[in-house]
Amino acid sequence: MSLVRPEDMALICVERYGSGSVLKYMERGDGTLCCEGPRLAGTYRPLRDCFMSLFLPHGYPDSVSEDYLDYQLWDTLQAFSSSVTGSLATHALLRGSGVGDSTATVTGATITWILRDGTGMVGRILFAWMKGSRLDCDAKRWRLFADVLNDLAIFMEILAPLFPSCFTLTVCIAGIFKVWLLQSAILPHTVSMYTSCFTFDCPQCIVGVAGGATRAALTVHQARRDNMADVCAKDGSQETLVNLAGLLVSLVLVPLVSDSFWGTYLLFLFLTCLHLYANYRAVRSVVMETLNQSRLAIVLEYFLREGRILSPAEANPKEPLLPGLGSQVSIDVGVPLNAVVSSVSQLELLKKGNDCRYLLGWRRDTGRLAVVLHEGADSVDVIRSVVHAEILHRRSTSSDPARYQILAETHGQVRHMFPNFCYGLSASGWVTDRNLLDSDDWRANWDVNKGL
Repeated sequence: MSLVRPEDMALICVERYGSGSVLKYMERGDGTLCCEGPRLAGTYRPLRDCFMSLFLPHGYPDSVSEDYLDYQLWDTLQAFSSSVTGSLATHALLRGSGVGDSTATVTGATITWILRDGTGMVGRILFAWMKGSRLDCDAKRWRLFADVLNDLAIFMEILAPLFPSCFTLTVCIAGIFKVWLLQSAILPHTVSMYTSCFTFDCPQCIVGVAGGATRAALTVHQARRDNMADVCAKDGSQETLVNLAGLLVSLVLVPLVSDSFWGTYLLFLFLTCLHLYANYRAVRSVVMETLNQSRLAIVLEYFLREGRILSPAEANPKEPLLPGLGSQVSIDVGVPLNAVVSSVSQLELLKKGNDCRYLLGWRRDTGRLAVVLHEGADSVDVIRSVVHAEILHRRSTSSDPARYQILAETHGQVRHMFPNFCYGLSASGWVTDRNLLDSDDWRANWDVNKGL
């Protein structure tokens, strides 16, 4: 039987699995199909495919965002370091609670645990009330801030046994910090990566509530094929593997340094530096296409100066990551009408030159810029109102008559530039049909052409 050479066979079909393997179907001389594809090299390819199916979303890399792998690698490193420092904190808490001390009582240790968990629950409720609406808007800032709080809380727990008279107070404060951490850490992993560290620190209801409330921001960003469930499931697998590795390393390291004051604190210092650096790199690697106020201010400033819209990949590295940093204007979006105006004449000043579905003015109580949204306002209108506020802030003055005149003039400026700006946002890859500009739910109903 003669062999059929590849060049003598006709190509019938080409098949591709995502962006990976490519198979070619050739027609033999007898009419049967011959399939050609990449050959498996020993056991490497099956092991790699098995690892990817276990820990990466189906269809990776096409099924997730481009920043997925970079973020996951740094996040894995910071989760590992946090797991080991958490073990050091757990050892310190157990020792401070009387484990190994014949004079300690179970009742005393139980009361300490109850007080700490109780203060943590109160802190959780208060923090959710104060900052809950801001978490999605500044996910990166809150993630980094949360990790700083985590390291501070762990340091307090390690330090607590050195001051027995203040032990209960110290661990209660640390418990509040960790609850704030769980509430404020928006990006995935941030809750579950600490679960193993917090087994003795926080009631599981906190982890469950915070986990359900804070995972959405980055998961929506990373899942590109409506595969949020798969991305979350593989995140859980990665976290479990990392925490297991952290526990195994802790089994070796903790006994070695537990009796050494300097050994414990030098190990904590090294792991904390690694944890914070890895967190910074993880947060920096995320490229969000949805506009919050910081990213919008960066893009607008560059557009006004250079006439070009920065892409998400160009603007995200410029976003400030620590609370209080950044040059964006302080603005309240979606406020009630009576928070801005107290008379018909003042309302007419806000409407002068305005044909938009929002009214931009100043709050009567704080003097901050504020936006009253029309009932028909959509995401683009919200973006336009914040752009208008940024422009007005650059020209604002403390004189009431002058600033209302400037407000009327800026309506014309925004009317002229915003269509090109909005088109440039979409063309550069920004999402404009939704935003993270922290808009409240108040809506007014007026005819933008005829007035109220």
